[in-house]
Amino acid sequence: MKLFYTIIFVFITFVLTAQNEFHIFPSDHSKTPGKLTGDGSLQNPWDLQTALIQNSNVVNGGDIIWLHEGVYHGRFVSNLQSNIEGKHITVSSFPHERAVLNGNIKSNRNSVLEVRGNNVIYKDFEITWLGNFSRKQTEPDFQKSDGINHNSGINCKFINLVIHNNPGSGFGTWKKTGNSEINGCLIFNNGYYSAKRGSGVGIYAQNSSEQNRMIKNNIIFNNYYKGIEVWSDNRNANEQYVKNIVLENNVIFNSALVTGTPRDNLIIATNDNNGINIAKNIKVTDNIFYHNTNYKNNQIDGSLPTLTLGFNGNAPVEEIIIEDNIILGRNDGIRILHAKNLTFKNNIVYSGYVRFYKSFYNNFDQKTWNFSGNTYYTRKNKSIRIQGKEDFTLTEWQNKYKIDKNSQWKHISKFNMKNVLDVTQNEYNNNKFRVVLFDKNENEVTVDFSEYGISKGMPYTIKDVENYSKNLKSGILGNDKRIVFPMKLNKNDKNKTFDNFGVYIIEFNEAENSKKVGFLSKFFKWLF
Repeated sequence: MKLFYTIIFVFITFVLTAQNEFHIFPSDHSKTPGKLTGDGSLQNPWDLQTALIQNSNVVNGGDIIWLHEGVYHGRFVSNLQSNIEGKHITVSSFPHERAVLNGNIKSNRNSVLEVRGNNVIYKDFEITWLGNFSRKQTEPDFQKSDGINHNSGINCKFINLVIHNNPGSGFGTWKKTGNSEINGCLIFNNGYYSAKRGSGVGIYAQNSSEQNRMIKNNIIFNNYYKGIEVWSDNRNANEQYVKNIVLENNVIFNSALVTGTPRDNLIIATNDNNGINIAKNIKVTDNIFYHNTNYKNNQIDGSLPTLTLGFNGNAPVEEIIIEDNIILGRNDGIRILHAKNLTFKNNIVYSGYVRFYKSFYNNFDQKTWNFSGNTYYTRKNKSIRIQGKEDFTLTEWQNKYKIDKNSQWKHISKFNMKNVLDVTQNEYNNNKFRVVLFDKNENEVTVDFSEYGISKGMPYTIKDVENYSKNLKSGILGNDKRIVFPMKLNKNDKNKTFDNFGVYIIEFNEAENSKKVGFLSKFFKWLF
């Protein structure tokens, strides 16, 4: 089968000369090792670092760099840059092959992959540390290494990457990287133990550009600190660079579970004493935030924050939209510490309190605070708390501040949700879906795939994202196009999600006799 794909690609290279293809193999490959002296051909491939430093006279917009199967040992820097308007360079695993970047080497570089260039797509490969390594900063052999640091360069996309088990943060998307997108990535188990706490987040996001930073359709869980930090710790900033970020349709759960001290799944804030670098124009829509909670027993005790807004009273967040999200925590499910204005609409919240700090009195303006359509599940009816000052029932809150008029409060014993929280078809692979399920009583859940145009008889495989290296289940799509997903997967593992919540990847595999035609169809999508 691999020979078939190779022949097809060689043929298309001759026919479609407008697009160049280049081939990369690991430097220790037994037959065609990638080399500094290679030319990027299939017969004489480059090593990865050589490919990533090619200038635009060699590799430019519309070109593809194929990473062939194997492990690429090293920490890499990409200076690739397209100067053709509207066309990206693509760096991707070769179809049906699996490329892994392994950063577990001695190096002064602080990430497995550092990105500096413009107009490049990175997709369908893995970034990790393999083998044994220290996770404790206090140990002499510890090396800190993030998965990806996108330090500079605009108009880049990071698609369907698997970023895990790096002794640092998973992904840093920094201020000088405007109009970038992180889509469909699986980011988990990144981080380490510092002297005081778990460190390393799933995504650390900043943006100084007037163009939005898009973070969508990702699965982020069990990193050693927080899930996503839209954040800067600079206390003396002279510019604004935490702004214009969209978080859409992500699933973020059990942040820092592995450390024993769960942390925020999302924080939006800065620590600027000058009040210049204010987190502003951040939109959070259609996301699912979860921490381990026993809903059958109405569990609410314990500080498991899911969403925090604001940190420093000198820099209250502005123009924040939190809409259509599921926000599940325990005592501190949601904390609004310092906010100048806020839209909070159509969210489902499970928490001990909806907690505000006293700065609410200084910042509240009925004209700019838009609360509506929310459902709050709490143990106490007086669950809207201005910390250290007063607690409100929802009715008292509505009457006093004239907001949340269309919202409702329910006791946590009434909490339940539909079983199928989300089915998202991958934007770049129509045969792959993310499935998010919930069952308060931990029963298996049936999902109907009839609306997605998948033919009956199609083989499929299911992966539990928390055990991604193994197939959980496989089968054939039946006439009713319904598939049963198991929920009881915890097996008393303290570092795994409870059996009431599950996140899965299901991929439908074309039958072998039709795969060749489908492959050609998919390939042409790269070209146009």
